[in-house]
Amino acid sequence: MKYQRITAAFALAGLLSGCGGGGTSSAGGAASTQTTPVNAACSLVDRQNWAAAQLREWYLFPETLPASLSPAPYASVADYIDALTATARAQRRDRFFTYVTSIAEENAFYASGSSAGFGIRLSYDVAARRVFVAEAFEGAPALAAGIDRGTEILAIGTGAANLRSVSEIIAAEGTAGITNALGPTIAGTARLLRVTDPAGTRDLNVTKADYELTPVSSRYGVRIINDGGRMVGYVNLRTFISPADPALRGAFAQFRAQGITDIIVDFRYNGGGLVSIAELFGDLLGRNRTSAEVFSYTAFRPEKASNGSTRFFAQQAQSVAPARIAFIGTGGTASASELVMNAFIPYLHANAALIGTNTYGKPVGQIAVDRGACDDRLRVVAFATQNAARQGDYYDGLATKMASCQAADDFTRPMGDPAEASTRAALDFLAGRVCTPISAAPPGAAALRAPARELLMPDRPSTPQREVPGSF
Repeated sequence: MKYQRITAAFALAGLLSGCGGGGTSSAGGAASTQTTPVNAACSLVDRQNWAAAQLREWYLFPETLPASLSPAPYASVADYIDALTATARAQRRDRFFTYVTSIAEENAFYASGSSAGFGIRLSYDVAARRVFVAEAFEGAPALAAGIDRGTEILAIGTGAANLRSVSEIIAAEGTAGITNALGPTIAGTARLLRVTDPAGTRDLNVTKADYELTPVSSRYGVRIINDGGRMVGYVNLRTFISPADPALRGAFAQFRAQGITDIIVDFRYNGGGLVSIAELFGDLLGRNRTSAEVFSYTAFRPEKASNGSTRFFAQQAQSVAPARIAFIGTGGTASASELVMNAFIPYLHANAALIGTNTYGKPVGQIAVDRGACDDRLRVVAFATQNAARQGDYYDGLATKMASCQAADDFTRPMGDPAEASTRAALDFLAGRVCTPISAAPPGAAALRAPARELLMPDRPSTPQREVPGSF
């Protein structure tokens, strides 16, 4: 969750001009201040000291910061930030949510979904040493090459002479070896991939390219499912970025036109994004909410309390009035996704449920402080979000905070297919059928995965990889 970018002219008084969940609420990313002249030195120690100063001013958990910590032993700004926030991370309150990124890269992603890669989302089973494609994005190289959900990657190389099996790579180097084998996130990077799927096993040459992520899939992002004569609206949002606005409005206009009141919201891999889009999502689900009813509260640390805000529902022309909502989630569901889900607990109670596995657990958000001369954007965890009942303590996910039904993530079928396991469980919940609740264990526990798959993430993810977990 991140706040909207603002200009230096408004300084910090403008922090609440927007907010973002998992990401941010504007194309710029978050509340932002230009604190350094354009000709400032960008030495490593200068950048590290600047980052530490911003944390001491804004960090939501200032009591966890070390009284003093020399930057000298740390080889990068990122390593120093990780050391400063280690205590909060150990307490599960800041699990690498505070970080430094590129202003240009982040702006490009939030404005248009701009990224470079194969255009796939990868999931791995570390015990079995296997890697699968959880999703393939339209307009990107992998899907054009015939790689789609359920494809297993068997081997990776730059050519036939150095093709290495995935099992061998994981055994020798762990999952970081897969990230390394896939190469840098740069257009033009080519790899030979040996893949298998129902069409057979084959070797494919695939080259990374620049593409714009479609936040709502043109293939399965919006569906109206006839479940035994009961019409159910299904919408799958990949990430909360600006282009999602018209796509979501179009989806809910269809639901409203058909009088649909049972909704499946598929957030299973959604790592967050712009809170402005999260707020729109809430509004589109809030036809029966009034402008006096709270969508969310935003709270800063005591000495920054004046920056807090309250967001009320605002009906849209496309809004629907759901009687029941089934939210599909996994350990990759975080931040803005959780914000939307949490917002409906006080209103729908047991008529809103989490389907699948436990969510990630990120009830906090970041402001952004920019240092344009160095292309540094520091994301600082600075605020917490709560629903209308002031509930926001879900650092271990939402499974214990709302009704839930266990379900597998079924790679053998497209998302939104009524026979796909999580979609089927969502339909069963909406129909009032009995289910098994999700385990209360934190995300990542073996009890939450069937099978034991997790989204593949590099140690230092790019902005697209943070907001679209597992993307390469």
